[in-house]
Amino acid sequence: MRKGSIVENLNSVTERIITACRSCGRDPAAVTLLAVSKTRPAEDIRTAFAGGQRDFGENYLQEALDKQAELTDLNIVWHFIGPLQSNKSRDVAEHFDWMHTLDRLKIARRLSEQRPQGLPPLKVCLQVNIDGEDTKSGVTPEQLPALAAAVAALPNLELRGLMAIPAPRAVTEDQRAPFVQLAGLLDELRRQLPEQPLDTLSMGMSGDMEAAIFSGATIVRIGTDIFGRRG
Repeated sequence: MRKGSIVENLNSVTERIITACRSCGRDPAAVTLLAVSKTRPAEDIRTAFAGGQRDFGENYLQEALDKQAELTDLNIVWHFIGPLQSNKSRDVAEHFDWMHTLDRLKIARRLSEQRPQGLPPLKVCLQVNIDGEDTKSGVTPEQLPALAAAVAALPNLELRGLMAIPAPRAVTEDQRAPFVQLAGLLDELRRQLPEQPLDTLSMGMSGDMEAAIFSGATIVRIGTDIFGRRG
């Protein structure tokens, strides 16, 4: 993809966010665009950064670390959005600002213990398996309150909210159902843990971004519609 296309796509996605927010009475500033840059070269991230993008999400740890080493001159906010093995937790604790896919207390404890003291707490979202899919990671809604309470007590983590990857749905109203459910779970957590800054719903991708925004998303994770389809 030519460089200009990435910036054009970025601007197009930003306009979609603005339009969706206005159509449901939300402030567009309340929604952060997270550019999903997995499998994309560092050059593409640099191009998007030059186009104004600051938040980037990576799924594969070693690939992300390699790109971070190439892009140390850029003030990027790095989000880890992939599955994490416990023996790899130190790299996330040391090199990322956000972790979206936390679903085990063992991982949470390791991230807290391994977070360098010179860095602010690692911002985390708990991943919920909102559709109960066997192939998806995440806690069940029933398991969520206990995990949230335990994570909130860890000193070097900042519990910010919830993340989900619902099963694909073709119709907007059907797409909204799991997002509305996730928003309801976050409301319940706010009542359970009023001292926590629970302000984040990480939900919505290229195919269902508008439905997520209508349902309260504060972070939308967009890859294909920015960088194009992977070859």
